[in-house]
Amino acid sequence: MTGLALRRTEWVILCFFLYAAVYAWFTPAPTQLKCLTAGLNATIIAGYFLLAHAASLRQRRFFSILRDWYPAPLLLMAYRQMGWYAPAEHTYELEKGWIVWDRFFLYDLGAKRAIESFGVVVPSLLEASYSLVYAIPYFSLWVLYAYGQRARADRFLLAFAFSVLAAYALFPYFPSEPPRTVFPGADLPAWMTVFRRFNLWLVGSYGIHISVFPSAHVSGAFSAAFSMRYALPEKPWVWRLLLVLAVSIAIATVYGRYHYLADGLAGLAIAVAGALIARSAWVREQSQIKSSGEPISHSA
Repeated sequence: MTGLALRRTEWVILCFFLYAAVYAWFTPAPTQLKCLTAGLNATIIAGYFLLAHAASLRQRRFFSILRDWYPAPLLLMAYRQMGWYAPAEHTYELEKGWIVWDRFFLYDLGAKRAIESFGVVVPSLLEASYSLVYAIPYFSLWVLYAYGQRARADRFLLAFAFSVLAAYALFPYFPSEPPRTVFPGADLPAWMTVFRRFNLWLVGSYGIHISVFPSAHVSGAFSAAFSMRYALPEKPWVWRLLLVLAVSIAIATVYGRYHYLADGLAGLAIAVAGALIARSAWVREQSQIKSSGEPISHSA
């Protein structure tokens, strides 16, 4: 990478923060908050270009590694920032329609009964899976490092960042609150496990109130599985493990009343779009290797 060239993942992240800054000015939020958003996002964008410039000058491993791990905390920053523009109150019109699908899934299809038929075991596993969603990008990067494939980090992060940020970008257009708060006491899990207590504390302390649609938990989890299939194809156990985790997270979001079924399905659709991006990038890379006359391999 030379000059001020940015990685593909970095372009995705910077486009989101530019979008968020522009969106902020079309909201009724206080001018002070709009200025804060614009200033913060301009700093993030400038910082990325500065980091790319430093990397091109120094050519040191430190800068390359920093660029691998920097996107993950920025995704959390993007999430919190969207929460700044939550509406003062919700009409709950969307939620009244979505709850019908949830109850069909939980009761008519027997999902709730099946989950609870083995006692506390399956509910505990689902809640534990839900807790692990925040560790997914770090785990995925660690695996790439462990197998000596750090050069493929951008291949993984491209689709993952796109899928998470696409969900965030749609939040303002589907203002909504989670079912556990809109319909308090209804359809709740039969077990209050230690994992559920932790999750309720986490979403209660750090959740935002702008929207739950689409589910970024689901889009991020499935996207990680799909993108690792192309980032580390020679180690299929990794993406298969992540896929199992993603399915568990998707079920947990509905069963635990953190999200509506509609949120999860929309998140899955975004993850599929992210998978297509990952596959397209992988095919392009393999085509370039083939055209250069080098043998096609899984290395990047």
